[in-house]
Amino acid sequence: MNRYRSLVVFFMTAVFAVWLAVSHALPAEKTATKYARFEADGMVAYGIVEADKVRVIDGDLFGTWKPTEKTLPLSEVKLLVPCEPTKVLACAGNYKSHLGDAPPHPHPEMFFKVPSCLIACGDEIVIPKGTDVVHYEGELVIVIGKRARNVPEDRALDYVLGVTCGNDVSARDWQKNDVQWWRAKGSDTFGPCGPWIVSGIDYDDLLLQLRLNGQVRQEQRTSDLEHGVAAVVSWVSRHVTLEPGDLIFTGTPGKTDAIKPGDVVEVELEGVGVLRNTVRAAE
Repeated sequence: MNRYRSLVVFFMTAVFAVWLAVSHALPAEKTATKYARFEADGMVAYGIVEADKVRVIDGDLFGTWKPTEKTLPLSEVKLLVPCEPTKVLACAGNYKSHLGDAPPHPHPEMFFKVPSCLIACGDEIVIPKGTDVVHYEGELVIVIGKRARNVPEDRALDYVLGVTCGNDVSARDWQKNDVQWWRAKGSDTFGPCGPWIVSGIDYDDLLLQLRLNGQVRQEQRTSDLEHGVAAVVSWVSRHVTLEPGDLIFTGTPGKTDAIKPGDVVEVELEGVGVLRNTVRAAE
């Protein structure tokens, strides 16, 4: 009997040891973190969003930093474009639902937007003079966290700080008739982005939704991207060195339609938040 008990104890101890080893070997579950760039009382800073407050951080969000004891109500700060990129890239035709009958691209097809087109959540999209057809394009936007050059796809996510919501506003008549898309995609205010950056979520399986005046116009999961986040980052880094804070718009799903002065456009990304902008005509 004593021998039997000893065997049971030995077996249970061995099972517990194996469980303990396996549980410690498993990667820790990621926790979603929201990073905001904001202005308050003449101060521009980065912070961590905690419910209805933002905790100011000390240091460089894209380098070394630590949280401080100072918090501010979100209602009392002005949210800014979530970061200050050196460059903004965007994918063309990265959802089958947007491509229609056209075949998918064998690799991400990229174009440039300019950083000066970026506006924050709450800012106005301004329809410039000379264009008659300006469309919304709700998108997931990648935020690069550290310098990336020739990054393999299986390591690409190590170079991503997080994602945010974006609207690749596009003047379709200029896009169709101009040789380049510089003004069709890069005019002032044609890059709404925000409200903040979120890390620690599954970027490749989020619900993306665009609402125009409260009505859903676009809705699709990012799992339907032809080229996911890692593939896009890796591909771009083979040709263009990505710097901390650089942005990559990943493409829009389904059909798009025109916006007009007075419209309210909302882009919502699951686990991230809502990017909300009103529309007006240039004066």
